[in-house]
Amino acid sequence: MHMIPMQPSQPAQQKTTRELCKHPQVQIVSRDEDSEYVECKECGEVFESSEFKDMAIEERKELEEE
Repeated sequence: MHMIPMQPSQPAQQKTTRELCKHPQVQIVSRDEDSEYVECKECGEVFESSEFKDMAIEERKELEEE
């Protein structure tokens, strides 16, 4: 019986994608009393919607500084 070579695991590759992903499309996945969570349709990352707004603000600042 031949051994099939192991391929690099998906999560490692996905992490790189997440770092590069600008989360162009998100959907709300959960809400509670004081927070709302969104999931990126591109990379699958879930985060608080306030974090997402902060990311957008940071991005705008970077563009304005250039």
